[in-house]
Amino acid sequence: MTEVLVIGGKLVLVLAAFLLIPLVIGQTEHKVMAHMQGRLGPMYAGAFHGWAQLIADGVKFAQKEDVVPAAADRRVFTLAPAVALLPYLVVLAVVPVGPGSGGVLVDLDVGLFFALAVTGVGVLGSIMAGWASANKFSLLGGMRVAAQLMAYELPLVLAASSAAMAAGTLSLSGIVDAWAWWWLPWQAIGAVVFFVAGLAELRRPPFDMPVADSEIVFGPFTEYTGLRFAFFILSEYAGIVVICALTVVLFLGGWKGPFLSAELGPLWTLIKVFLLAFVVIWVRVSYPRFREDQLQRLAWVGLVPLALLQLAITGVLKIAL
Repeated sequence: MTEVLVIGGKLVLVLAAFLLIPLVIGQTEHKVMAHMQGRLGPMYAGAFHGWAQLIADGVKFAQKEDVVPAAADRRVFTLAPAVALLPYLVVLAVVPVGPGSGGVLVDLDVGLFFALAVTGVGVLGSIMAGWASANKFSLLGGMRVAAQLMAYELPLVLAASSAAMAAGTLSLSGIVDAWAWWWLPWQAIGAVVFFVAGLAELRRPPFDMPVADSEIVFGPFTEYTGLRFAFFILSEYAGIVVICALTVVLFLGGWKGPFLSAELGPLWTLIKVFLLAFVVIWVRVSYPRFREDQLQRLAWVGLVPLALLQLAITGVLKIAL
């Protein structure tokens, strides 16, 4: 009975984090972009620093009419938002935030393989939305999503493989246990490749050609309204949480900090995740959108060779040491 209660408590915490942290990051993005770009609107929706902006957005989405195009594949169109959102909830269940069994809901021996496989499923929601909408702009956006997934999945997996090779395990908790400070220069190339490829898979600016509003309206999400559209937006912020958390676990030491790692483990993890989320926002406001040919060139000519170089460096040092 006690074990059931412990598992239930962990499940509630994971669900609460899944529902709360993406909203906090979304709210933070409004404020950071407002400061960086001199936007006044998001700073005045509420008495203090625009705190009511998030509530106003939620009310707006809830009030909008739920429309399904007449020519759309209704079942696939309806299912796509859930397919885009739920995989990120499943991934959070295997990401350790603290040491020991208490720091993770499910500690899998193949946690890294599971996380990468399930994360890739989330992208299928956007492809389903593009195909099912019966809209040429949505279809073009879905095709761009598929092309981007194929290009950036390879460097993402190769970079993660370097961390697994260095630690000698596919367990996410085991990777954090094996991590040491000198991994920062040793795995620096892999960390950059993993983080950039993760942003591309999430279609975050400047990798947002699949939803380029100046060309294809809003890509695969063109026909979506109301709460279904809100689920796609929420899935983007949930994806940011997952990619940042995996980067922290694989390359930045997870719950390990400069002091009291055992006691403050979850706090160190959250601090690192939010710092990386700030970098995601910073990149959005700093760089213009890449063209489609530039996106593909970056993946195949830039990130894949760098990921292979990181694998070679890791293999050589593992054998030498």
